[in-house]
Amino acid sequence: MNNFIRVQNKKNFFQRIWDLSAVAKIIIFTSIISMVSFVLFNSSEKYLAYLALMPGNILAGKYILTLITHIFVHGGFGHLFVNMFVLFSLGSLCEKIIGQKRFLLFYLLSGVFAGILSVVLSGLFGYGIGERIFGSPNIYMVGASGAIFAIAGLYVVLLPKIKFSIIFLPFFTLPAYVMVPLALFVMWALSFAWNWPIGNAAHFGGFLAGLIYGLYLKMKYRRKIEKLQRFFDR
Repeated sequence: MNNFIRVQNKKNFFQRIWDLSAVAKIIIFTSIISMVSFVLFNSSEKYLAYLALMPGNILAGKYILTLITHIFVHGGFGHLFVNMFVLFSLGSLCEKIIGQKRFLLFYLLSGVFAGILSVVLSGLFGYGIGERIFGSPNIYMVGASGAIFAIAGLYVVLLPKIKFSIIFLPFFTLPAYVMVPLALFVMWALSFAWNWPIGNAAHFGGFLAGLIYGLYLKMKYRRKIEKLQRFFDR
């Protein structure tokens, strides 16, 4: 009987995990993978090639799986915290709008698309002054920013007037159609001026993926989107 109770408790635990929102699942999974990667990267840099995305490797046909794994790996606790905080802030409403299964697929595909665009742009233009704009094909990339910018891009199309704020300026808000492009431009300008290793091409790729999917949803569910916009414009 005791063994049966323990099995039941295990099932209940996993059921509770399964019943969590898509955003919560992503945050938990990303946090676990990122913390494991912190240990691996500190033990040996050779693990970078298996988890982090280097455009040069992809262009050479190597480590293709990193187009996926890099989404769930981060460069430190600060990087992880900021990305997961923003994901929680933006993703919760987005998941309610498009549904859990769609959200999970959208998040993953957008992250992959952002990685692919980074590979293409850095491979074509990431040399000399172009490295400051499109990134270098020989620098590793990690983080969920591309997928998160896809969520922001989706808001620009579906709920353009919803107010966004910046994590470091919580009392400064602008509508999504202004804030998201502005954030992209500011980060691109700062990275160009100071040569910061920011994945601008990935951010833009995610944003573009969000716009495309948003336009698709808007055309397919026009009346529902109009009702949604009226509700949030009140």
